[in-house]
Amino acid sequence: MLTILLIWLLSVSVARSQAKQSNYAVHIARDFNQSGFYPLNQNPGSHYKPVADWVGRLILPTREELGDGLDWVWMEVESAPGSASGLVGKVVRLQWQKNPDLETYLQGVRRDINFSESVIQSQQQGIIHPSRLNQVRNVGVLRSLAGANPLDDAIVAFRGNTVVIQDAESKTNTPILEIDSEPVLVAARFYGLVKIIKPVPSPVFQNSAKSHQKPSPEYFLVQHYNPTSQKFDGTTEIIRIPQQTIDTRGFAPSTPRQIEKSPGGTDGWYIYGAKDVNNIFVARAIVPATLFALSPRQTIVGTEAGINYIKHLNWRNTPNQKGKLNTVLVLPDDQSATTWQEGDKAIVLHLFGGIGGEKAEPLGVVETITGHFAFGIAEVIRDEFTNKLRFDIKYYQIYAHNPDGIISGIHNWDYYMGNLQHGWLHTRPVSDVLIKFAPVTQDYDFDGVKLSPIQEFQKQLQIAIARYRTGDGTGGATVSPATSCVQDSNQALYATIQVIKQQIATNPQIQTWLQTNPDHPQTQRFQQLVQLGQSLEQQLTPLGIIRADWQSQASMLAGTGRGEDIQPFRDGSIWAGLTTWRTMMPRQSHDDIARIFLQQGATLQFLRTNQVGGWQSTIKPLAPTVFFGQIKIPQTDISPLPVLLNRLLASLLIPTTRDLGIVAIALIFFSVITIPIGFKFNFLHLQYWSGNWLQKLLLSLRCLFLPALLEELFFRVLLLPHPIETTNWYIWGMWGIFGLFLFIIYHQITAKYLSLAARAIFSHPIFFSLATLLGITCTITYALTGSLWTIVFIHWIVVMVWLVFMGGMGKFSNS
Repeated sequence: MLTILLIWLLSVSVARSQAKQSNYAVHIARDFNQSGFYPLNQNPGSHYKPVADWVGRLILPTREELGDGLDWVWMEVESAPGSASGLVGKVVRLQWQKNPDLETYLQGVRRDINFSESVIQSQQQGIIHPSRLNQVRNVGVLRSLAGANPLDDAIVAFRGNTVVIQDAESKTNTPILEIDSEPVLVAARFYGLVKIIKPVPSPVFQNSAKSHQKPSPEYFLVQHYNPTSQKFDGTTEIIRIPQQTIDTRGFAPSTPRQIEKSPGGTDGWYIYGAKDVNNIFVARAIVPATLFALSPRQTIVGTEAGINYIKHLNWRNTPNQKGKLNTVLVLPDDQSATTWQEGDKAIVLHLFGGIGGEKAEPLGVVETITGHFAFGIAEVIRDEFTNKLRFDIKYYQIYAHNPDGIISGIHNWDYYMGNLQHGWLHTRPVSDVLIKFAPVTQDYDFDGVKLSPIQEFQKQLQIAIARYRTGDGTGGATVSPATSCVQDSNQALYATIQVIKQQIATNPQIQTWLQTNPDHPQTQRFQQLVQLGQSLEQQLTPLGIIRADWQSQASMLAGTGRGEDIQPFRDGSIWAGLTTWRTMMPRQSHDDIARIFLQQGATLQFLRTNQVGGWQSTIKPLAPTVFFGQIKIPQTDISPLPVLLNRLLASLLIPTTRDLGIVAIALIFFSVITIPIGFKFNFLHLQYWSGNWLQKLLLSLRCLFLPALLEELFFRVLLLPHPIETTNWYIWGMWGIFGLFLFIIYHQITAKYLSLAARAIFSHPIFFSLATLLGITCTITYALTGSLWTIVFIHWIVVMVWLVFMGGMGKFSNS
């Protein structure tokens, strides 16, 4: 036994010593992926511009400094506005401005971090966790951002209200920057707009070997955009687009191979980076300029056509779209305006798919490509190079800890998508939906009482983002059916709805203003916001049950539960996931939210990319799916299992008071017609079945299962599209008639396999007529309630009343 124990301990020790290497570790080993590779004090030339007013590299305070429990970090300044340009190259202290509302948010997300055993095991699997923050107390937003990765390599940018002060109490007189919003993660400090012409031989540098004359796979001749001619006929330059290393997945996160031929570069590329010691601009991210143009390549008009695009055409034939991109505008009707103005904002729905091909990634769920979901904010800005309007996108990424070192945070598009080290532009298919809907994106002013849905939404997302970075104190944000990028992003949406409802309910001034200004455009816009909130709330709580963890955050931030005794928590149970099943899968959430906004009158602009950039032949893009979406009917693009599962789950909606009223009316309607007919033709008569209580109980349970539950599942729930998703009621009605036809035929076929008496009953013209009417009643009730339980109850109570009180059991007993 001792020998066995020693062998086991040795095997555990070896396993721990052979921890899996992370992709982050693979790539950070290359010098061009390290911040120190790029000199701080440099002027890349007039054809490059800083990405923001302030850009810098975050530096986590020392272990001793972390003991103060405050939320400040060091920052190495890489770019600063003119008045503070002298700070470039210096290390400053970055901290928060003093603001009561800001402090409430900051205090609410601070956590003591102590790694759980599962997080320690996760690190052994190559997942990056904030190891430098383990056993640190009171970790806040800035420190969780600076300490997210093993090295101080987070580059951030911020604009707006930044205050520069001197620390008079410090012996070193260290400058201090005070900010009032969370910094944005960016790929690099400078960017330019270029056309990639061709690969060229490597330049000859001092103390380097003579360059071969063959074109280098990393060096390219580019031509800068000329604002005077508005063409790419400006300065030419040789830049470097590094070839990233093949990592643990078996392929590189990006490659410059054949990038000059990429369809993504038709209108040039934004290149993000800085110059190295040899004065060569090294790209750390590339962004296709054509993707952000306001004018789409394709326009679709009409709600029904738009929903068809969302559900089917958006991801059709994805593998064959490799290397391509597209932009599609979807309008609810031909009267909708699509004019974008500078400063306009839009909600962004982000969804990425899977990686297939020779080096395909393993599936996390059988026959399912789960993908990833996030929200973001798009704004129309004036481009610094072309002086034309374009979209600027920032993602609010609620991102679980991962092997790539991608940090949960606010991401510039270049950091998250275009980044050569870990950006998904190069390896995954992506759909970004920009939702333009004034009731959400425009603020409200009720005689001085201001309400901003979009700002409240951003606040809720930032809370979830900060909680993910610390894992709510465990050091790890894990993925489960109930807690994931998509579930927690939608929790932020739910919390926003609840906070706004609470603000309205507790402020009489808003209600008075709305009542006295019923025809004001702001009132009409507000009414649209209320309708949208109701539709989204139904989407987010499809069973009519509010998750306790969702309610905890919503209550705390709405002011109904604020206090030290209230702490938001995460419920990872399967039951919690089922109560919000519509937000369990990224593809489902992406499509449903886009559909709801379209039905409310919003315009949608889709930005679609499919492994754009350099060419890697060993991978191909795969569309994200819902559960079992990879199982398709041969020779078609139809996946039956997700459709059936979706209809089943949607039907589990708990009936409301309104639904119970509909059931009562349906039963009265059915009874008023059927009872006189049944008595007239002597099919029904008052006869109480004399069976004992056990027999009646068994009969009741049997009838509840069959015919009520099974027949309603098949002939209504699984056969008909769920009412909440229906846009064309004519088609739904046709399916309803078809289901009714099958319902009737089923009873005729079933009769052939029953006893002679039962066959006579099922073949009786009156039974046939009453069964048809029952089918019609249940179909209409399902259309109005969308709940399986309502139609099961109607079916069950009708059958039980007939059998027990109307002579039904007597007819069978007489046989």
